[in-house]
Amino acid sequence: MSIRLPSVDGGFRLHTPVTAPLAPLSCAPARTRTFYSAAHVVADPLAASADSGPVIDWETTLAFRHRLWAQGLGVAEAMDTAQRGMGLDWPGAAELIRRSAAEAASVGGRIVCGASTDQLDPDTVHSLAAITAAYEEQLAHVEACGAGAVLMASRALAAAARGPEDYLEVYGALLRQSARPVVLHWLGPMFDPALEGYWGHGDLDEATEVFLKIISEYPEKVDGIKVSLLDAGREVDIRRRLPAGVRCYTGDDYHYPELIAGDGELSSDALLGIFDPIAPIAARAAIALDQGDAAGFRELLDPTVALSRHLFAPPTRFYKTGVVLLAWLAGYQEHFAMVGGLHSARSLPHLATAYELADQLGLFPDPELAEARMRQLLALHGVAS
Repeated sequence: MSIRLPSVDGGFRLHTPVTAPLAPLSCAPARTRTFYSAAHVVADPLAASADSGPVIDWETTLAFRHRLWAQGLGVAEAMDTAQRGMGLDWPGAAELIRRSAAEAASVGGRIVCGASTDQLDPDTVHSLAAITAAYEEQLAHVEACGAGAVLMASRALAAAARGPEDYLEVYGALLRQSARPVVLHWLGPMFDPALEGYWGHGDLDEATEVFLKIISEYPEKVDGIKVSLLDAGREVDIRRRLPAGVRCYTGDDYHYPELIAGDGELSSDALLGIFDPIAPIAARAAIALDQGDAAGFRELLDPTVALSRHLFAPPTRFYKTGVVLLAWLAGYQEHFAMVGGLHSARSLPHLATAYELADQLGLFPDPELAEARMRQLLALHGVAS
């Protein structure tokens, strides 16, 4: 049977679901690259309320992380994909980090966790000392839980900084005291408009120089950098200029196959939100790289770019909605509801296309279940399928 899907032009199209989804896969982590999936959180729709703050379905949220570890992927926890700063507050993130780090330790799974400053009042301009202290609190929590830290870009610092010297001061203080090497994260304004002008410059060339200066001063304290600017050329240039031993984790959800494959001399590792929905394909692509099959790697990963570009289409910050939709359609959770009501952030035609593209990739273990749930969503909006 075919399903009738709405299009952005107001019309409809017929889609015939696949009948041969990807088979289940269990494998060890890749040897040639390090892959982290930034993982989403599953809300508890029966307990959540506007007054109580975000309420997480811990069992289902952690089960999804175990699914990623079983496929050889690492987990990047409490990051943007987990609705950090878009529904998930610091108390919720702190508990998520604690629980996920414990689960990772129980199975030997890789995990890094986001440390930022989101416990600070967003309506106040804070001093650099207060911002540094907020970062320190979160960094200490991540390290106490036994996880690696990702120093996320700070909205508070973006609002308070007078220039590049303030970024150098804050990040320098953090790197000097970190117990183990961290990942530095440059999140572009397409993901969070509040981060416009990060590193003290609106000009990306000048901002890049500040970013690289921080790394060059503390190379032994930087495991790697995650660049989320959706600019492959800039990432390649930054990658080329990194000190020896500092990894480049691509955060480019538009160009990741070519950046991970590399140019024959240098390549990127990965810390990606798109790896949440395409984990079964990412795991297979990692195996291909380990086997020296560069062509097979691209044959697996290149077809996923259309889905990724669709999910991360402007306004890019709402990509989480599509990620959670696909987890529901795949049967990894029992509802399509998100912390903060973010499931309403994308249009029905957008969600329909996400379903179609994911289905064509074989990402739904039970295509009949996915089709039935998509019909349910369409009916909820008054659309006959």
